[in-house]
Amino acid sequence: MIKPPSILVAGSSNTDMVIMADHFPSPGETILGGRFLMNPGGKGANQAVAAARLGGNVAFLSKIGKDVFGEETMAHLKTEGIDVSGVAVDDQQPSGVAQIIVDKNAENCIVVAPGANMTLSPKDADTHIQLLENAEVLLMQLEIPIETIVYLAEKAHEWRKKTILNPAPAQKLPDELYACLYAITPNETETAFLTGIKVTDEITAGQAADFFHKKGVKTVIITLGAAGAYVSSVDFKGILSAPAVSALDTTAAGDTFNGALAAALSNGKDLESAVAFANKAAARAVTKMGAQSSIPTLEELSKPV
Repeated sequence: MIKPPSILVAGSSNTDMVIMADHFPSPGETILGGRFLMNPGGKGANQAVAAARLGGNVAFLSKIGKDVFGEETMAHLKTEGIDVSGVAVDDQQPSGVAQIIVDKNAENCIVVAPGANMTLSPKDADTHIQLLENAEVLLMQLEIPIETIVYLAEKAHEWRKKTILNPAPAQKLPDELYACLYAITPNETETAFLTGIKVTDEITAGQAADFFHKKGVKTVIITLGAAGAYVSSVDFKGILSAPAVSALDTTAAGDTFNGALAAALSNGKDLESAVAFANKAAARAVTKMGAQSSIPTLEELSKPV
């Protein structure tokens, strides 16, 4: 008998159109770029692929358009071994797309047209609620409607699942959502937006973590880029460092981190080990171009950079 997926990723699916450039254009400016790449992306799909490649048994809940981008997305997710029974097709809205510019410093600038992603409703989620019933870990981001995120989080909390929220792109969150979370994983920018606290060191990271704890979040993981991640839980508080690498493109680093975290937790790793694993995976991802194309496999992680 085939074991049902232990991770449910609910979120967006996009097609990423990436242009390499020397610098970001100013308003009204046209610049000549370099290399062009078109890759499957979207925070939800990225994190689902990361979790699957890094040892997780994954189902994906999402919505795509009835177009070539949607068809390519479905085919790609199936090749990654992801359960796509929860991916619905919207006849009215196009699949999501993202335009990404990556500069010479490996920083990125992204504009997303969400399309069908923003029609993923609580009703759609309820149609596939068995995927959540079977899962141990629920992983979500903020590129689908907030009411759907809250609905799933409340169900997961009721059923004692571990819900991880990657609050990106940042938006204000309702208190009822915080209360349902096992873990929240903002980066420094998202942390400042949500808490009003700029993270500059371990002390300010702790202050920001206390904001989330007071909202009811059990575990706070603030990702710090090349520095690793600050972790605050009942059993551990402090920074877990990331391996030093030469970064080429940071586009999917956060998504790789979150997918790796979910995979590690679903496979029984303790929190510190899971974050260390996620740091290692994210560090490997930034050494390659693209979103899903940069996400490593378990085999790749076992080899030196």
